[in-house]
This record gives sequence, structure tokens and C-alpha cells, in this order.
Amino acid sequence: MKLPVVSPEVPAAANCRFSGGCGLGEAPAVLPEAIAEKLRNHPCYSEEAHHHFARMHVAVAPACNVQCHYCNRKFDCANESRPGVVSERLSPEEALRKVLAVAAELPQLAVVGVAGPGDPLANPERTFRTLALVRAAAPDLRLCVSTNGLALPDHVDELRAAGVDHVTVTINMVDPEVGARIHPWIVHGGRRLEGRAAAEVLSGRQLEGVRRAVAAGMLVKVNSVLVPGVNDRHLVEVNRAVRGLGAFVHNVMPLISDPAHGTHYGLTGQRGPTAEELEAVQRACEGDARVMRHCRQCRADAVGLLGQDRSQEFTLARLPPGPAQDAAEVRAAHRAAVERLRDRAAGARAERLRAVASVPADLRARVAVATRGEGRVNEHFGHAPSFQVYDVSRAGARLVGLRRVDAYCVGGEGEDDALEGALAALSDCTAVLVAKVGRCPREKLAAAGIEAVSEHAHAFIEEAALAWFARFAAEVARGERTPRPTSAETAGEASCGSTICTG
Repeated sequence: MKLPVVSPEVPAAANCRFSGGCGLGEAPAVLPEAIAEKLRNHPCYSEEAHHHFARMHVAVAPACNVQCHYCNRKFDCANESRPGVVSERLSPEEALRKVLAVAAELPQLAVVGVAGPGDPLANPERTFRTLALVRAAAPDLRLCVSTNGLALPDHVDELRAAGVDHVTVTINMVDPEVGARIHPWIVHGGRRLEGRAAAEVLSGRQLEGVRRAVAAGMLVKVNSVLVPGVNDRHLVEVNRAVRGLGAFVHNVMPLISDPAHGTHYGLTGQRGPTAEELEAVQRACEGDARVMRHCRQCRADAVGLLGQDRSQEFTLARLPPGPAQDAAEVRAAHRAAVERLRDRAAGARAERLRAVASVPADLRARVAVATRGEGRVNEHFGHAPSFQVYDVSRAGARLVGLRRVDAYCVGGEGEDDALEGALAALSDCTAVLVAKVGRCPREKLAAAGIEAVSEHAHAFIEEAALAWFARFAAEVARGERTPRPTSAETAGEASCGSTICTG
């Protein structure tokens, strides 16, 4: 059976796609050296690395073997930012040309992945040809594949031989009854299966693929899309299953549901989770597992640092006419510079931790950070398209997640609606750390109980967060401030009656 390259009309009933010293949750401080090396510069597997290193996805895999209610693949779209969307499809040779052009302009490039717009392993010839070309031309770049897992058991050995040591598998369920509500059909063994039968085959193949990939020495990241009312309570079971198979990190992502995207969920009114619901499920999945919290749900042709997509700068029409020369020496220099930066950040962190060592262990505060990368507080409040949110205590700053907002300052003018949206997104934060903030938003933040802090502009994020926390703790000790509960604490009190209950 020929796999569909263009998504059909949305069916009347239906619509595709871990345990942390690396910054992915509470986990052992020391990892085996071989694993630590694989994580060190990978922006999708390491929260710390995503401040310094870029990735690119090459859109060489148009066909898909699984239909998902949250997916509508588009091949000529520059405006949407979500998985399954690309501006143009590439041949393997065009992909190599693009990789070398990006590498010549972007010394931060560390990873090249095939993530769609369909499924890489439903397009094995194109995928493996691309991997071979990139590996031969730029062997220092890490190779990744992101798959729905249906065909993964058949290709683990070939992936390993191709030099792939990071595999992402999207697993939304381990119960076929739940799966049938997310994946209406699959194509497997030349047959189209639907409903529960399709979900049963898909789940079995996904888990077997994870098992084989782990056994082959690959690092496996599991992505799960959180669909309220469908799999929100079930994702703890998914977590337990994939962790038992040896998956390295679990990435629980919010459903993107917009009618304009043309997905079944978008057109039928299925909502995505709130920030509180997402955090509650992530916390329930955490336990002794690593949970990714810095995901940007990238396009299938994304280029650049996470959160700074530059794919439109590197369309085929904009590439240089001749083949670009690889810039391996420039990438090596960037890696060396990042190591020096890491040493300085570690020193600054250690100094700030000593300053808060006597703060009560149960005191913590939630802060938002405006950042453009490099692990620094270096973005203007009004220009930030998102804020990274951290829980800060005497143990350090721990990433909670990402809050997307509409930029408040557009063309030098402040947008009131955007400011109100940002205030709502940061409502559980005590402070927001920024490089700069205007008088009006500073006053409105203060009225909402959020302190705008700009005195640590351009400092390392954890250094700045701990410096602010030391002052905050002193004010609490003097009775000048009262800690505010976070949304997670509020959600936790009600979790057994709402989003999730683990016991």
C-alpha cells in the first residue's frame, strides 16, 4: 500500500507524531561518561545545552504511516510553528546542501535530525541516504531521528550503523482504548488498520522499538502529547512503561489545538492543557525519571537555537549557488568557547549558592526569565516571545517550563492585550528577571504582585535567580514579604479531583 504524502480531508470522526545532571529534572548528579558526552551539546536532551547549541531538521520524509488527531502536515507553510509543518520538501542531496550552508553560518549547530514532515522510517530510503550524506560531509554533527515508532523495530540496526545515537519516539498511550481516541488509523504490513486494532499494533511496535533502541546503545527520548480528557490521567502509565524499558527522558508536551491548523482536534474544539495542568502531569511523571521541560515543539524544518527558528533564512532559493565549505573548525572553536562559559557559570553559581546556604530549606519562589540564549538574562521584557520559569530555593534554580506570550512591544509601541496575556501567563511568579523593562509594564507587573528585576541584566540565569532569591529570603525573614503559592502547589492540592492522581 502506498503511504499518503498529503494529508486527506479531516475524517468526520478523526487526524500525527528520560532518568538529571543535564537539567532535565531531579536526577543523579553523575552520569556515565559515555552518556554525559552524548548529552553535553545536544539542545533537545540537555536543558543546559539548549542555551548554547543549535539543531536543524531536514524535511526529507513526506509520507506517514500513522494518522493522529493533532496532526495536519503542511509542505508549503512559513507561518505556523508546530511539528509536521515545513516550507518545502527536500531531496537528500538538497538536505546536504542546506546542512552545509547552515553550518557555514551557524557555528552553534550541533545536531541534524530527520523529523518529518511525515515519519522518517516510513521514508527509509530518503532518510538513510540523507543521514549517510551528512555523516560523510560533517562527521562532528550528531544525527537524530524522530519517529512515531511504528517502523522502529525494523530499522534499529540500520540506524545504529548510520551513526544515529539519539532517537525520539512519540508515544501517547499504552492502552489501545486510549490510543483509538488519538490515532484513527495506521498503515502496517501493507494494510490499513483502524480504531482499537490500529492502536494495539502501534503500541506494541512502539514499545518494542524503544526496547531494541535502548539495547543497541541509543539514547531514547519519548515525546507524549497531553490531550486533556483523553490521555492526561494515562500518561503516568506511559511514563512507567517507557522508563521500565530504559528510555532516557520523557517529554510531556501540550496539545497544540487551533482550528486554523486544520487538525481534527482543532476543528472539533478539543482544547489544549493549561500551564497548571501540564505542570501537574509533568510532576506526576517525574519521580526518579528525567522529564524534559524546555521543548519548543519545533517545525519539521526548524533551524537554530530552540525558540529562535531561522528556517526561513535557509530556504533553497536563499542558499548560495555553489556548495558551501564545511565549517568544522569554527564549530570546534564555538564548543571550546562554550566550555569556558560553562566554567564561569559554574563558578558564579557556586558563589551564589554559598550566599543562600542558610536560607530555610522549605522556602522557595517562582521566577520567570527573559532570555535570548547563552544561559543569560538578556532579553527585554517587551520583546520576549516566551519566558522560562524556574523554581528557586537554596538548592538552586530548577526549570519548570516555558510560558509562551505575545511580544508586548511591537514597533516601539506597547500592546495592552499582549501585556495582559503576559501578566496572566506569569501570574504564579513572584518576580520576572529581564534585561530591561519599561515603566508602564513594570508598574502593571507590580500591581499584579510580580517584581520586575533588571539589575541582573546579562548575568547567568542561575546566578541572577539566586542573587534575587537571597534578597527575597532576607525580606521574608524580616517579615517584609510573604511567599506566594505556585500554580503547581495549588494544582497539587486539587490534583486528585482534576487533572491527575497518582495515589
